[in-house]
Amino acid sequence: MASQNVEKTRLRLQRRIEEGQYYEAHQQLRVVSQRYLKVGNYDAAIEILTAGAQSLLKADQGGSGGDLCLVLVEVYKTAKLAPDSASKSRLVELITMMPAEEPSRKRFINETIAWTSKFGEFPAGDPELHHFIGNLYANEDEVYEAEKHLILGTRESAEVLARLLYEWYKQDEAHTAPTYIARAVFGYLLVGNLREACRSLEVFVGQLMQENSTLVIQEVQSASADIRIFPSLPLLNFLSLLTLATQTGGAEVFRNLKSHYASQLKDIQDWDDAIEHIGEMYFGIQIRRPTNILDMMGSMFGAGGAPDARSQAPQITGSFDLD
Repeated sequence: MASQNVEKTRLRLQRRIEEGQYYEAHQQLRVVSQRYLKVGNYDAAIEILTAGAQSLLKADQGGSGGDLCLVLVEVYKTAKLAPDSASKSRLVELITMMPAEEPSRKRFINETIAWTSKFGEFPAGDPELHHFIGNLYANEDEVYEAEKHLILGTRESAEVLARLLYEWYKQDEAHTAPTYIARAVFGYLLVGNLREACRSLEVFVGQLMQENSTLVIQEVQSASADIRIFPSLPLLNFLSLLTLATQTGGAEVFRNLKSHYASQLKDIQDWDDAIEHIGEMYFGIQIRRPTNILDMMGSMFGAGGAPDARSQAPQITGSFDLD
């Protein structure tokens, strides 16, 4: 609960913002928060910064509000505050209030994830925050940014990502379907999340079948699984069999799979590093050259920050033969 001094200060600065004295209020909020920080009163600093940022953002002062948001995250780090429902929801509310075009929003989002990575239990950042941010970007049609967060999100993120990629795919030619869902399948496999790799593929294929009634499908049953084969989309079959192989197969199965689809795979060299790394992670096939997984995923996911990512095709091309 706020002390009387904190509440008085908050109300005084609130009035200044309401009077249009944005610069003065912003500077004083910074000064006051630093005073509390120096004496270790983190709760007061957090309360003052949160209230000030909210008021400035409501007043359409995105730059000043965004600056206080960044200071707030630094206070979180200084206080070594662990991510919990209260500390996260405070930041979620502020992110929601920031306009998409505000330059400081992306940095605030990145700093928020960095804080959860350092002081939370998830080295790649809090999954719930990743899911929220991924949805935020998805609703703004920022596919490149959305997928990077959804890959590291919650169980619900896989369906969101698959449907987002399917909407993106619909603007392209029919035979390019595998190049879109591969972004999710490879992404999830590379972070060790086989379950969501399968789930994203399932959702994408289900939507593909639902909206393409003339698509030829062959059902193949085996002792371990039932597989749908699409004669016109061999690389979609490759992805399905790859996810199955990671669950049931060995190194030889993986090699045979690559060999069977070699003629199609040679046309999409952007998949090479991902497939090699999957071979090492799931089948014990050592990579001959060192690979930086973050660089590889960054290359797969394209150039972030595109003004309208859905208008751009993935950086994967090639024609597909019937198989």
